Amino acid sequence: MKVLVTGAGGQLGQELRRLSWPAGYQIVAYDRAGLDIADREAVFAAVAGERPGIVVNAAAYTAVDRAESERDAAWAGNCTGPANLAAACRDAAIPLIHVSTDYVFDGSKTGPNREDDPVRPLGVYGESKEAGEGAVRDALPQHVIVRTAWVYSAHSGNFVKTMLRLAGERPVLRVVADQQGSPTSAADLAAAVGAIVQQIAAGNTAWGTYHFAGGGGSVTWHGFAEAIFELATPWRGPAPRVDAIATADYPTPAARPMNSVLDCTRIGAAFGIVPRPWQEALAEVIRELYQPA
Repeated sequence: MKVLVTGAGGQLGQELRRLSWPAGYQIVAYDRAGLDIADREAVFAAVAGERPGIVVNAAAYTAVDRAESERDAAWAGNCTGPANLAAACRDAAIPLIHVSTDYVFDGSKTGPNREDDPVRPLGVYGESKEAGEGAVRDALPQHVIVRTAWVYSAHSGNFVKTMLRLAGERPVLRVVADQQGSPTSAADLAAAVGAIVQQIAAGNTAWGTYHFAGGGGSVTWHGFAEAIFELATPWRGPAPRVDAIATADYPTPAARPMNSVLDCTRIGAAFGIVPRPWQEALAEVIRELYQPA
């Protein structure tokens, strides 16, 4: 089966390219320079030309704060693009896997967010992602939407790499300690998406919306930072001081959900996918950063 992947330059896209696919799978990956999903004609031409058996959309506008001042760009990448892909897949009679975010929720719920909980995005990024989900649902019944959260990897920009960089520049770090989430390794997310692709190819038609995020319990950004430095100690030495602060002490242009924890029960029931502990996945990423293959 040929799998067309968009967003090949991002964290998930790179991991989808690195994933060990079974024999018989061909991955055709486009970064934004190769395919701008907001360009409807280009999307239809790519799908018609490649003739894939399935499309995985890993492309997105992810600059959460910048989205507040770049609304058009955010909506182009997160709503217009997915709408184009869904329409092209509909015309080609093939399914689409689309990746979304915890930012569709406002974070006010006590306990993990479920797929059927009401959505109420707090900013432009979340609004555009929620609209993209709706566009996919409206255009193409044969879809799987995978919401995820707090994605990190050994490449591209992310919280893990930012913390390690700042620790080399400052003796004391101040990190928010009142937002909860489930850190998600991009490699684990790619493996989950790959498993869904293979199950769809085998006849599983459990279309709909699912959550996938790291297991092992929720953590705050502050707790996540402490775990990063603890795991990196063998390479970088003693951890810096990490002071816990409130969200109010670190104002940003875009509001963040206070609770980004995702309930991943449904993806396990439909596809047999159970996220491993984020602590285990984080250890692998730290090792890759300091001991690249």
